[in-house]
Amino acid sequence: MEGYKLKLNKLVVVIKGAGEMASAVAWRLYMSNIRRILMLETPFPLAVRREVSFCEAVHDGRQWVEGVEACRADTDAEIRKSWARAKIAVAVDPEWKMLQRFQPDVLIDATLAKKNLGTRKREAPLVVGLGPGFVAGKDVHLVIETNRGHNLGKILTTGSAEPNTGIPGAIGGYTEERVLRAPCDGEFEARCMIGDPVKKGDVVATVAGDDVWAKIDGVLRGMIRSPGRVRQGLKLGDIDPRGDAGYCHTISDKARAISGSVLEAILRVYNT
Repeated sequence: MEGYKLKLNKLVVVIKGAGEMASAVAWRLYMSNIRRILMLETPFPLAVRREVSFCEAVHDGRQWVEGVEACRADTDAEIRKSWARAKIAVAVDPEWKMLQRFQPDVLIDATLAKKNLGTRKREAPLVVGLGPGFVAGKDVHLVIETNRGHNLGKILTTGSAEPNTGIPGAIGGYTEERVLRAPCDGEFEARCMIGDPVKKGDVVATVAGDDVWAKIDGVLRGMIRSPGRVRQGLKLGDIDPRGDAGYCHTISDKARAISGSVLEAILRVYNT
C-alpha cells in the first residue's frame, strides 16, 4: 500500500452498505470534505436504526443524518448529479457492479456481514473492512475493529478483528434484553414507532401473528421497516433503557469511533 497525493475533495469513495455503521462512516467523510461518496445497497435494506441510516433513501428517495443528505441515484448520471449537488449517492446495487465503472480511490466494506462476501484488495488502491471476516494485508488493506472494548476502532494492518460474540453491546446494563428478535418466520408488522416510549411487557410488533414484546422499559430506538417478511431470530429492533428519544436521531458513540478510524485510515494513505 503506497501513499498518494490527492486532495480529499477529489477522492471517490464507495461504501458497501448504507446501514447504521456505513452511514456514520459516510457522514464522517462528508464532514471532512470528502464529498464523492457512493453507497451500494440491497433493494430491501434491513437497517434497525433507520433514523440514522442513509439506506432509507432506497425507499424514500432521500434521507438526512445529522444534517447531511443522501439521495437515491439509479444511474451513473444521477450519481454524478448528486455529487455535483453536494449530496451522498445511494444506489441499489447488491452485486456491486458499479465498482468497475467508478473505480474508487477508497472502498469500504461496511456490510457488517461477519464474513467476507467477496471484497478484494484489487478493487481499489485502499480497501478497508469493518469488523470480523476480513484479513488485513490479504483480502483488504486495513481492518477496523468493531467490537466494543479497549480496541474499538483500532486500525489493523495485519490479521483480523475479534470474532463476533453474538452478544449485543451493553446499554444501561442491558445486552440481549434490549434487542427485539423475530420469534418465527413470517410477516412482520410494527405496533410502535421509533422514538415511542415502551414498558416491559408491551407488544411492540407481531410476526405471523405472534407477539413481540418489550423485555425492558425504555425508548424504541430502532426498528426495521414494516410490513415485511422476516426469518426467525432476525433483529427487528432495539430498546434504549436510557429513555432519551433524542438518541434515536443521532449517531452512536460506537459508530462515531469506527467512522473516525476510517477517516484516519484514509489520511494515512491520501495526503492533502
